[in-house]
Amino acid sequence: METYDEWTETQETATVTVDGHDLQVAYTDAGAGDPVVFLHGIPTNSFLWREVVPAVAEDHRAIAPDMLGYGNSSMDGGFDRSLRAQERMIEGLFEALDLDRVTLVGHDLGGGVFLRYAAHDPESVDRLVLSNSVAYDSWPIGLITDLGLPETARETSPEELRTMLLDLFEGTLADDDPDEAFLEGMATPWLSEEGVTSLVRNAVSTNTNHTTEIDPSDVTADTLLLWGADDEFQSIEWAERLEEEIEDATLVPIEDANHWVVEDRPETYRNELLAFLEDG
Repeated sequence: METYDEWTETQETATVTVDGHDLQVAYTDAGAGDPVVFLHGIPTNSFLWREVVPAVAEDHRAIAPDMLGYGNSSMDGGFDRSLRAQERMIEGLFEALDLDRVTLVGHDLGGGVFLRYAAHDPESVDRLVLSNSVAYDSWPIGLITDLGLPETARETSPEELRTMLLDLFEGTLADDDPDEAFLEGMATPWLSEEGVTSLVRNAVSTNTNHTTEIDPSDVTADTLLLWGADDEFQSIEWAERLEEEIEDATLVPIEDANHWVVEDRPETYRNELLAFLEDG
């Protein structure tokens, strides 16, 4: 099983311009064929997809960036990290990689970014997969709101943040014995003063308006709502609402999976995603 260090060794970087800032985006790019782009949420990074990308890359080009302010992408304090800004980042990355039509797979905040993208540029999106995604006014949750207090960055050491994150994942993953490689991969990017500050700034940039202003009925892509059925952060009721409002949407609940559905049930998630990609 791949470690976080092994994952990051394969990453490439691209420079994108967002709001006049030239920023570095780290991304994994594997396989060849029709592009499938994966985007994580908070407080994760592209390592979230480690159990999925290799399988998808067997028949597709699988691309998984770290969002701005996350993983190995730019972390300094001079730029916006909101869904709006992350959407601009995705546009810049697609331009840098010469991608015209794509399939988008997003989890948590990444799903919110891709919901915006698919609504704003429907002709460029073949398929859309949203997993335990933010939508409407389902977010931010209290945990993220508290994390986004400026005093958190001033008063929290990297080791204290590591303990907080490990407690979060260990308490909300479906498995009582979570994979240590996953836990370390989720914590490692934040283990510096810059990392702590970046995570706090990511949290404070969460803006409900960036999904409430979107009309899901503007999405024309075939859409799969691949959702952990037991999510305590983004409940399946939000997926049911999306299924009603997106014309070509299908909800597939994954049982015994909490918010971190990709990690909770990787084999089921992978099989459902591959079947969706192969269909049509």
